[in-house]
Amino acid sequence: MMHVMATSSSSSAQAARERLGTRLRDLRTGAGLSGVEFARRAGWSASAVVSQVEKGRRTITADHVRLWCSLTSASPELTAELLAEQANMAGIWLSLREQAGGLGLNARQKLTIGDAMSRVTLVRTYQTKVIPGLLQTPGYMEQVLRGVRSDRRVEPDDVAEALAERLGRQRNLRRHGAQFIFLLEETVLRFRQFGPDVHREQLLHLLEAIRLPTVFLAVIPMDADRRGVRPRESFDISTFPDREHVQVELLSGLLTLTHPDELAMYRQAWDALMSRAVYGDGVRGLIGRALEALEGRRFGGGDGEAPHVAVAFEDQHAPARHREVGGRDQPVVPGSDDDHVIAHGGVLSR
Repeated sequence: MMHVMATSSSSSAQAARERLGTRLRDLRTGAGLSGVEFARRAGWSASAVVSQVEKGRRTITADHVRLWCSLTSASPELTAELLAEQANMAGIWLSLREQAGGLGLNARQKLTIGDAMSRVTLVRTYQTKVIPGLLQTPGYMEQVLRGVRSDRRVEPDDVAEALAERLGRQRNLRRHGAQFIFLLEETVLRFRQFGPDVHREQLLHLLEAIRLPTVFLAVIPMDADRRGVRPRESFDISTFPDREHVQVELLSGLLTLTHPDELAMYRQAWDALMSRAVYGDGVRGLIGRALEALEGRRFGGGDGEAPHVAVAFEDQHAPARHREVGGRDQPVVPGSDDDHVIAHGGVLSR
């Protein structure tokens, strides 16, 4: 069955399929086999399938890889390598319509997240639309889940179960050895997707959440100088003891990237975005102004500032550390490749 991903949602999956197809073609040509002869040996009446697989125009299965390796007498080591590449490629794109059809919200989130949050050591989350799930209040989270259920036309109504599962996942924010860095566009604080009481509770909760020693929150102001650093799609960079991946959740599915070139691209985007962000007192000020706008009055008195919150995470309101780059003094950005972030005594450390 022909299966071509939409470019907007899975160009990385298509690129991975094309890379693997090219390697299979090199196997065939290296063995001196034409497409017609390969198809004959495979028992196919036409060579079109050979071309479709090798050009990445058809889903490449593990059976395809085994067939190419068998007919070209590939070594066991190369066969294992190509099978591993195929397995990685197959995991890049998870179509919720195809893989989660008929499942409720709770089963879907277990399918897409599983127990990953209990094993992760560093999470870097960039959000342009909603407050990240790990920082959501129950009221805000329930509204988000109801919206997802409507958008994705999920028939089973298991919002209560999905809510309990997600809230339980927030326990990881207190897990020793894990670090969570959240980078939001200021518009996320301003969007009024739900009732004012829900938003007010959520904004106040953010002021409390940044007190956790494992949590670092940064926000890119709406009036920041964005020249050369435009907003991106929301994404998560998750680091585990043995690997790292980037995930981008779209309306129709979940994109998981592991290729080194793609990881480097998202790390670079993270660094650029973080360089435009404020944190500490700057974040509290932006939250305070969002509350002002929500309530139509000055918040915390007449100066427009959010109330002072004693933050255990000292560097959230400390001046940025600096390093020399190209002869110029540049700030070291939390969570960047230049700053390996760990929680140590409640202070952001290198």
